[in-house]
Amino acid sequence: MRNNYIKLDKELFLPTYNRLPIVVDYAFGTRIFDINGNAYLDFLGGIAVNILGHSHPKILNAIDNQIRKYMHLSNYFYQITQIDLAKKLIDISGYDKVFFSNSGTEAIEGALKLARRWGNLNSKNEIIAFSGGFHGRTYGALSLMDKTKYKDKMGPFLDGIKILEYNNQQELENTINDKTTAVFIEFVQGEGGLKVADKNFIDKLFKLKNKFKFLIIADEIQSGIGRTGKFFAFEHYGVKPDIVTLAKGLGGGLPLGAILTTNELSDVFETGMHGTTFGGNSVACAAGLVVLDELEKGLQNYVVSISKYFDEKLHYLKEKFSIIEEVRGIGLMKGLVFKCNASEIVDKLIKQGIISNATSKNVLRLVPPYIIQQHEIELFIEKLELILADY
Repeated sequence: MRNNYIKLDKELFLPTYNRLPIVVDYAFGTRIFDINGNAYLDFLGGIAVNILGHSHPKILNAIDNQIRKYMHLSNYFYQITQIDLAKKLIDISGYDKVFFSNSGTEAIEGALKLARRWGNLNSKNEIIAFSGGFHGRTYGALSLMDKTKYKDKMGPFLDGIKILEYNNQQELENTINDKTTAVFIEFVQGEGGLKVADKNFIDKLFKLKNKFKFLIIADEIQSGIGRTGKFFAFEHYGVKPDIVTLAKGLGGGLPLGAILTTNELSDVFETGMHGTTFGGNSVACAAGLVVLDELEKGLQNYVVSISKYFDEKLHYLKEKFSIIEEVRGIGLMKGLVFKCNASEIVDKLIKQGIISNATSKNVLRLVPPYIIQQHEIELFIEKLELILADY
């Protein structure tokens, strides 16, 4: 039966995904179960989406309650669930205004439009992004990226965008000027191999912002909503960007993205200049409210404590096995840099009942649900030790 589904999948879909060899039956908590009854411990979490794990009872209850009222109305109506989520998000984040989208790449597109319009109003026309960044699959997002595999023979892309080397202060100083409109940055690069921004690099960026008066746009799509131990990754640096893009974990498993910004930028868009049919969907917003409630009720503090234990265990592996070059990341957004292709490790972990992900060729990405327990981390470490003993 498993092979039949895999065969059908290959016949029916465009060949855009390199799927794991698992045909899923159901998922609950930190486990995914296939149609043969095998259980897999999930250290991928829907690519950093399933913050509360799979099929969380409170999320299911919130979805059920909302779906019995209505599923979709469009943004022509005032919707209580949408307003409640916006208020809570603003209260937690310290920002002033929010726009809801369906996804991270849509949040990036909206932020790019906002920045472009602000730049035109202020005689600025250059956008800066960084090597290794990942901002989505749409054309604006791709224009902010330098990864050939996502862009090959798909151009031309947007002009007026310069991509600088990540963590290179000298390139910042040599490139940023009075024409700089905005800088897009991930403080922790997820798809870019879990690289973390240097403190001195960020300090230099904000000093240049004060001098040249441009916008800083933080892509917190993967690193936000508490993933690094703070609500935003940029909070580790004591700074506040002008615009923040969110998605992934915000909807607790349902499609939901957001743009956060300040009162100073609230009048850049006029009515009708930007919009979405599905963004801020009531059912997704109901799930998002549960996510933020759980973070406030102690889950955020738990992320801080369990991630310290996780970090200790990963460093233990690094010291024990020379094939591991580096431990990267912050909080529950971690990466192990290998001297081999990390996809080898992913395949062997699946056979051991562990789901993970390879990125940037040699980096094992680990972004488990926030409800991950100490004994589950120990199980992951035990299985990975068995694999690495053969290297």
